[in-house]
Amino acid sequence: MKKYLLLAVTLAMLALPAGAADQPTAPKTLSLGLVAKSQSNPVFQAARRGAEAAAVDLGKKYGIAIKIDWRTPNDENAQQQADNIEQLVLAGANGIAVSCSDANKVTDAINRAVKNHVPVVTFDSDAPQSMRFATYGTADKECGEQIMDELGKEMGGKGVVAILAGNQNAPNLQARAKAVRDECAKKFPNIKILDTYYHKETAADAAAKVEQVMEANPQITGWAMIGGWPLFTKNALKWSPGSVKCVAVDALRPQLSYLEDGHVNLLLAQQCYEWGYQSVTLLVDKIVNNKTPTAVFVPSPLIPVTKETLADYKKKLDVWMPE
Repeated sequence: MKKYLLLAVTLAMLALPAGAADQPTAPKTLSLGLVAKSQSNPVFQAARRGAEAAAVDLGKKYGIAIKIDWRTPNDENAQQQADNIEQLVLAGANGIAVSCSDANKVTDAINRAVKNHVPVVTFDSDAPQSMRFATYGTADKECGEQIMDELGKEMGGKGVVAILAGNQNAPNLQARAKAVRDECAKKFPNIKILDTYYHKETAADAAAKVEQVMEANPQITGWAMIGGWPLFTKNALKWSPGSVKCVAVDALRPQLSYLEDGHVNLLLAQQCYEWGYQSVTLLVDKIVNNKTPTAVFVPSPLIPVTKETLADYKKKLDVWMPE
């Protein structure tokens, strides 16, 4: 009887298409962890929406149920991010996407996840020494250079600039701030960089920092904001429109009023909805198709937003963050 059973199994295997017996069974469900920097920053809520949209789209494409497990600190806390990565692994996550508040504090957790066969991507802020297989986001050096180029033009090539830089432990912000300083030294000899000002990444803390710095340094004629944190509050910029030039990164709906009233000359929009959408796409492609991008860094271009392009840009926001 055993001989006949073995013969039947063998014949069935031979009847399969070449290589089919070796193909892994496609998963029926996927749980993907999303660990952003903070729930209090609206850019990461846009990333969450993008991730959830990708889960729906890719779930339909592959016939699987994809769950986004959102495990993000209320406010920035790199140690909690590391703990959340560990918890996701223990909970059986199939993949994890993380925006790193402090690469040094999350690298070990990322590496342990990968060693436990949980692929990891980073978005927005990388952990370059970790075992993540890809990182998606803004090219930070080019971002800093673009901020300074645009600000220098607005200032007519002369004046005093302050840099608003958020969390000084975040590698993406470090790279942007350095690029602003380097670009200024290279292209604008008559513009002085006064200093780089770091702060807790909440709108209230950022607005307070700008006000404090302006009161202490009324000679400032330009702000290079490598993140648009203070623009999420009302009346954060106390100067008369046009008297101080300002170029800021990010262009979500609460920030647009500063562009409309002339306090800000240009917004450089990060595609934060795509942070989530593309991170999930990268993870699913890795898990389902065993594919990785040809380059570790997958760039997300900035979108310049001016008064003239504002109407078209708002259409994107209707998808990213519906009112």
